[in-house]
Amino acid sequence: MDLLEAVSRRRMVRRFDPDRDVPPGTVEHLVRLAQRAPSAGHTQGWDVLALTRPTDRERFWEVTRERDGERDRWLRGVSAAPVLLVMLADRTAYLDRYAEPDKGWTDRSLDRWPIPYWDTDTAMAAMIVLLGAVDAGLGALFFGVPGSRHDALKAAYAVPPDRRVVGVIALGHEAERVRSPSLRRGRRPLEEVLHHGRFGESAATTSEA
Repeated sequence: MDLLEAVSRRRMVRRFDPDRDVPPGTVEHLVRLAQRAPSAGHTQGWDVLALTRPTDRERFWEVTRERDGERDRWLRGVSAAPVLLVMLADRTAYLDRYAEPDKGWTDRSLDRWPIPYWDTDTAMAAMIVLLGAVDAGLGALFFGVPGSRHDALKAAYAVPPDRRVVGVIALGHEAERVRSPSLRRGRRPLEEVLHHGRFGESAATTSEA
């Protein structure tokens, strides 16, 4: 599958087949692909917590729920995924890397990071995993963990306290195609997204000048 096809076919899957496992070696393959993601200072300051055993996945859903009660349809569909990949960002790794002689930011000030590249790089790695899943014939979903449950999640799996939970990728085989109601919004027209020369100018406006 070429890149254009993978990008065109990629979408978020919300219903997973609990009876179909992810082939052996797939998680390792996808994380190796993700290691090709760009990384500020080649810091590579992200980790993946792979939850493939049923007991580990069940613990995840227990510790990340904000309250007890019946699982809704979304949760029933997503919790059937046989693999969960928790994407973790490591801010300390970037502060350490940019304090090295070739960068020289020895003050380790967060003011130098108006954009937290530890989160950005982790998200780019996650995108490669999502595209790699399409190439492998699998479905995937990127979703967030409620902020109030981050500490409980990290404690449950001995994640170092300085790691940040950027998101989670559910991975498996699609059981049922569900179209998100949000997709009714459609995609923004290219002329609204792409600005030539200055904000608010389209290609047509520029060519007429």
